[in-house]
Amino acid sequence: MTRLAPFPGVGFCARLRNSDAAIAHLADHFLDAEARGKAGHGLSRVDWLETLSWIDPAARPRRELHEQEYERWDGNGALGYLTLAAIVDAQLAAPPVHARVIVASNCFPTGMLGWYVRRLADRGLVAALTATSPARLAHPAGGEPLAGTNPLAIAIPSSDDTPLVADVSMGAVTYGDVLAGAASKEELVPFGGEQAHKAFALAIGLQLVVDALAGEGYGAVLVVARPETDPVPALRARAGGVHLPGDR
Repeated sequence: MTRLAPFPGVGFCARLRNSDAAIAHLADHFLDAEARGKAGHGLSRVDWLETLSWIDPAARPRRELHEQEYERWDGNGALGYLTLAAIVDAQLAAPPVHARVIVASNCFPTGMLGWYVRRLADRGLVAALTATSPARLAHPAGGEPLAGTNPLAIAIPSSDDTPLVADVSMGAVTYGDVLAGAASKEELVPFGGEQAHKAFALAIGLQLVVDALAGEGYGAVLVVARPETDPVPALRARAGGVHLPGDR
């Protein structure tokens, strides 16, 4: 992974300089987002991190419970990016026999969720990940925001070495788009136009799944499993060259 060499003077990242692994994770995350055309999750995030005064650059996430089918983690003051990176590293070091649910509390911000599930799929694991954020989506009929943009990322490994990765926010735009100047806060509404109630329902459902499992604050829920079959190559063949989720 690429080190964050271009940003030695940036406050938050500079305070991480004694942690090469943390710097490498952030650099890889931001630069991968830029390469995929997702500027809202790329370098525009670096200055924003400096505004998160409650994040402790020296903190490390803590695994509180480790069972074969279930793990529970606490961000423990660490950046959400680094909490999810640590969780992914732990799953790759000791994959489940069949499947595992991992719950993370105090996990924010988390960035581009596709980055994490892609790492798992590259190593042969099926993965689905969601995470909550400040309430930014209101009901399509109006009212106060009730749910975060609550993305859902799904990755399926493939024998052709190119996993399928779907990573979708429930918002018509992401908060990252607002940070990058590509959208306004007024555009933060459930996607779908006249069918926006469907995205709103998904946002609320994902919000409550994470809230029920992770508790108060922002959290994340990851499911990892070993695949029984290899469906992606056949799908690619049927697609006949159509761009599929996660393709460059």
